[in-house]
Amino acid sequence: MTEEQPHRVWVGDQVYDPRVDREGIVTDVKGETFYLRPIYMWTGTWTALGSELTVTLTREERLKQREAER
Repeated sequence: MTEEQPHRVWVGDQVYDPRVDREGIVTDVKGETFYLRPIYMWTGTWTALGSELTVTLTREERLKQREAER
């Protein structure tokens, strides 16, 4: 049996940032710096290190969830 690899944080993923104790959406990545925005707004962005972030929903899961709500 093989162990499943953890999802690598990338643009479009919903993540938890323990440094600021909030969730956000990854909007851009430059080197080790990840740019995040609040889940339900487009303003109020912040940065985080990718190694600090935990994926709560992948981009694919978020899109499926949004389609199901329509």
